[in-house]
Amino acid sequence: MRQAVLNLEESKIREVANAGFGRADVLPFWFGESDEVTPAAIRDAGIASLQAGETFYSHNLGLPELRQAVADYTARLHGHVAVDRLAITSGGVNALIVAMQALIDAGDEVVAVTPVWPNLTAQPRILGARLSCVALQPDAEGAWRLDLPALLAAITPQTKMLVVNSPNNPTGWTLSKDEQAAILARCRETGTWILSDEVYERLYYRGDTASGAAPSFLDLARPDDRLVVVQSFSKAFLMTGWRLGYLVMPPAMTPQVGKLLEFNTSCAPVFVQRAALVALRQTEAITPRIVAHLQSCRDTLVPLLQAVPGVRTSAAPGGMYAFLRVDGFDDSLALAKRLVAEAGLGLAPGIAFAPEAQGWLRWCFASKDVARLGQGVDRLRDWLAAQG
Repeated sequence: MRQAVLNLEESKIREVANAGFGRADVLPFWFGESDEVTPAAIRDAGIASLQAGETFYSHNLGLPELRQAVADYTARLHGHVAVDRLAITSGGVNALIVAMQALIDAGDEVVAVTPVWPNLTAQPRILGARLSCVALQPDAEGAWRLDLPALLAAITPQTKMLVVNSPNNPTGWTLSKDEQAAILARCRETGTWILSDEVYERLYYRGDTASGAAPSFLDLARPDDRLVVVQSFSKAFLMTGWRLGYLVMPPAMTPQVGKLLEFNTSCAPVFVQRAALVALRQTEAITPRIVAHLQSCRDTLVPLLQAVPGVRTSAAPGGMYAFLRVDGFDDSLALAKRLVAEAGLGLAPGIAFAPEAQGWLRWCFASKDVARLGQGVDRLRDWLAAQG
């Protein structure tokens, strides 16, 4: 086995979840997905495709009609994006690894903004890159901030790629347009690629952009900039299990990504792509409702958590998570396991996302039944009170 693979740590989120699987009394908020099923119209489109016998290979880059629909959808949010800049992938995870395979050689320097979903830091290591991290910092209220001068200083001509996720999993931190402009300018100076994971862009609650989506590097970049944006149908369309995503990249890169897709997955399943077509056609009937519900979930959960003695958290501008710290508990993995075993409450440990997130917990508030969030807070409050 390659040493880079042997050195990989197993998911600490899974480690906590495995301790609670099979227990009907546990309220699970550990995974990054809603407990609401995919809308019926999307499911029906997938079923109809299967019943029509669409069980064969498709183009490596995706169905032409889906690529055009993605181009139209992206244009409504961020301005014109040509179809020759798009590739459909088998999930956002597949999009990330294919982009990194296309751009990273063993020994290359990669800078990542952390805490972040562990796949974004594990994948460069799998490819043999040298990874350095620039950490977000929490303020007294529990909101996480970027030290922009520190990030710009960390990006040098030796930096092959910057990896950034905004809105961020787990903290909900979101880049401003001014920060994006400064980062883009610096990466143009150094020749650094930006790999921007923007899968939570529609889960944005500030309402200070014309599109309603979070600020995107696509709002600022030229088509030939060294920018690759990763997107997914998982969050804004409740399609996590369908495994469908896409890449936006410079047009010269697209045929090369097509080759990599052939050697990774060949293509995304046609029935899944048909379902995604319906999702995009009905986005204004689907996504705003999802976002409004998630904002209601956030605005229910966060005040309840803030009222618990010893808990620090803040209402994040994006994403589907509350990131919280409990005074007196510095080992987030041990705390998460105890909450499962003793309180019937399933949360993700902060250490899964970066060393600087040790002592923090991630709570996914994407719950169809908002009352479950209050039940979870009651369990946390009662458990903490019992600790004396």
